[in-house]
Order: sequence, then structure tokens, then C-alpha cells
Amino acid sequence: MADKDKPWLFRTYAGHSTAAKSNALYRTNLSRGQTGLSVAFDLPTQTGYDSDHILARGEVGKVGVPVCHLGDMRALFDQIPLEQMNTSMTINATAPWLLSLYIAVAEEQGADVSRLQGTVQNDLIKEYLSRGTYICPPAPSLAMITDIAAYTREHLPKWNPMNVCSYHLQEAGATPEQELAYALATAVAVLDDLRDKVPADSFPEMVGRISFFVNAGIRFVTELCKMRAFTELWDEITRDRYGITDEKYRRFRYGVQVNSLGLTEQQPENNVYRILLEMLAVTLSKTPAPARCSCPPGTRRLACRALGTSNGRCGCSRSWPMRPTCWNMATCSTATPWSPPRSRT
Repeated sequence: MADKDKPWLFRTYAGHSTAAKSNALYRTNLSRGQTGLSVAFDLPTQTGYDSDHILARGEVGKVGVPVCHLGDMRALFDQIPLEQMNTSMTINATAPWLLSLYIAVAEEQGADVSRLQGTVQNDLIKEYLSRGTYICPPAPSLAMITDIAAYTREHLPKWNPMNVCSYHLQEAGATPEQELAYALATAVAVLDDLRDKVPADSFPEMVGRISFFVNAGIRFVTELCKMRAFTELWDEITRDRYGITDEKYRRFRYGVQVNSLGLTEQQPENNVYRILLEMLAVTLSKTPAPARCSCPPGTRRLACRALGTSNGRCGCSRSWPMRPTCWNMATCSTATPWSPPRSRT
């Protein structure tokens, strides 16, 4: 079980203008208590163009930091000991190249590469359906994803080789149901290909290192059900399709971000409540496992139904930050004190 007293990893998604200026920002954030790094690369870097290429014109340094060669990567992490860092790099098509530069800089620092920690997004579905940042056809792209996974198993055992990024699917117009389906299909395609590239006894551990980045949209009940379905279907897929018996490796590891396109610059006060509903749907998607409390017959609140209760009884949810933790506060006689939920990751 994870240490409940251990602080969360705190990273800020950042990168802009030049490697040197981004490095200054990283070091400032780390000096103020940030505990990890999350690197945003500009569009030319994401699609494999140098900053001086004609097709990069007007996009250099706009939505992230430009990295054209080892010197840029060296400047980006100057005076930052990578062996002690946990670094997420939001990069897909050029993930093999950016990860190799990161490893090279770590080696120059004298780091033990096997101790490097972090993540490359490295997601096929985001390249093609969401962002349009693909370079190679699907088959070679998939092969590179699983090649990275196989490499990290042998050389970077603490590194997460892929983050299935379904978040951008909703931003591109998908429904929650489509987001769920495409994300799981992508993960299955990756694991099917990876299974032939790693030893059989190492495969369960590699399954356990797949993670997801999920969208929390405004459709409250649908989003709540989507997250429950994600968890249950992933457990079923890893158990029945891949024969994973260790529950730790079947755990659905994910991060969630609220839907950006559902927010408006003109209505910041309404954005607060949109975000609240989106976060609440994810919070309530946690399958409740506490004791029940007795409520008056006929109580059928939406919240009770969402928590999967029946027979006129409401569930005490430990994922709801109130005390006592019952939806029917006035009539509950056996509500229990709230305690923090166990993290899925």
C-alpha cells in the first residue's frame, strides 16, 4: 500500500520560447516547492521539424519549448539533476528521439540511467485522431511505441513508456462513450504488439505501467458511468485477454483533466460550477465499499442511484469530503467519519 503521508508529486506543465528561458522557469518552480517537471514542447518539435525549417515558421516556442538537438536538451535541464527528478514529457510522434536526448543528458550528468523516473506520452491515438501531429504511418508508429516500452523495461525500469491520451478525443468532438472505446482499443493494440517484444514473465509488469489521461466533461451522469466503466473494463481486459492475475497490475492508473472547451473566457463565474460538476462526476465514480446507513423508505436521490444503492438505502461515500459521510445527513444514524480514499495510481 502506498504511504499515505508521502506528498503528491507536484508538477507544472511548462515550456516556452527557448530552452534557456524554460530552464530558468523550471529552476524557479523547483526552488519554490515543485517536486517534478512536466515539459511542453512546441509544435515543430512535436512533428519533427527544426526551428529554422520553413514549415516551423511562426510556431517556434509558441505552445512549448523548441528542442532541435542535444544542445537544446542540455540547456533545458542545466543544473537540474535528472537522477533525482521525475519528468513527464508530453511528446508522441518524436518520443523516441526526445527520450534518447533526455537519457544522453542524464549520462552526461553522471546519472545512473536505471534510476530515471518519468513518462513519455507516446500515444498513437493522440497523434492521428486528436492533434494531427503524426509523422509515420500507423504501423511504424505503433512499432516505435512498443519499442520504447521494451527498451524502458530493460534499461529504465522506473519509466512509464506510454500514457493513453483520451482527453483530446473529447476536445476533438468525441462523445464520452467514443472516448472510452478508442482509448481501450488503443491500449489493447499496444499491449498486443508489446507482448511479443518482452519476456513472458515481464509482461504483467508492463501491463501495470500503462496509464491513461482522461477527459471529465460536463455530462455528469455519463461521465460518472464512463469512469466506472473504464475501471471495470480495464480490469476485465487485463484479466481475461492477457491473463494478469496480480490485481496491482490490473489497476486502472489515470489522471483526469476537466474539459477545456466547455469553459468560456466570458463567463468565469460559471466556469467554477462547470469544473465542480466535472470533478464531482469523477469523484463519485469511485465504487463505494463502506457500510450502509438506514434512510427513510422511498429515498431515491440521484446521488444514491449514482452510488449504486438499492432498497431505499443510501450509501456513505468515503470519497465525499464531508462528516458524517452520508447523502441523507438529517436521517442517517450510522454515518461513519470520513477518511481519504485510496489512490487508484
